[in-house]
Amino acid sequence: MSTVVEAVTAIVDPILAEHQFSLADLEFVKEGGSWYLRVYIDKPGGITLNECVMVSEALSEKLDQTEPDPIPQAYFLEVSSPGAERPLKTEVDYQNAVNDYIHISLFTKLNGKKVFEGTLKALTEDSLTLELKDKGRKHTQVFARPNIANARLAIEF
Repeated sequence: MSTVVEAVTAIVDPILAEHQFSLADLEFVKEGGSWYLRVYIDKPGGITLNECVMVSEALSEKLDQTEPDPIPQAYFLEVSSPGAERPLKTEVDYQNAVNDYIHISLFTKLNGKKVFEGTLKALTEDSLTLELKDKGRKHTQVFARPNIANARLAIEF
C-alpha cells in the first residue's frame, strides 16, 4: 500500500503545486470490501468544494493515463478538505497548530488519563506543551512526543 501512496503522491503533487494547494494527507485503504483512495488537500483560508472537484478530475485523468497503473484493482477516489479537526501528522502540521486548540491521545496514561485537549503553547523536538483548563483554572502540561499516539485540531466549546 505504501507504494500506491508514494506513486499517487508523485502524481498529485504537480497538480496541487499548479494551484498553490498542499497535500494534507493521502491514504489507500480497504473498507467493507472496497478500496478507497482518499486525498486530503488544503490551502490557506481553506479549500472549496469546486477546488476538490477540479483536483479530483485532474487526478483521475492522470491516474488513467499512468503506465503501469499504480492501482491495478478497482477503487473509489475521494478528494476532500482535511476538515476542521484535521489530524496533525507532520512537523509542519504541529508548527502551524501552535496557539491552536488541539486534541491528543497518549499511548500510556498521564495523571490517570490518555486523552487531553488544550491550546498548543510550545513545541520542541521531544515534547509539546498544552495549556489545559481544569475546573475553570488554566495550567500547562508538557507531553513527551514519543507518548503521543495521535493528535488533531479540535473545536473548543
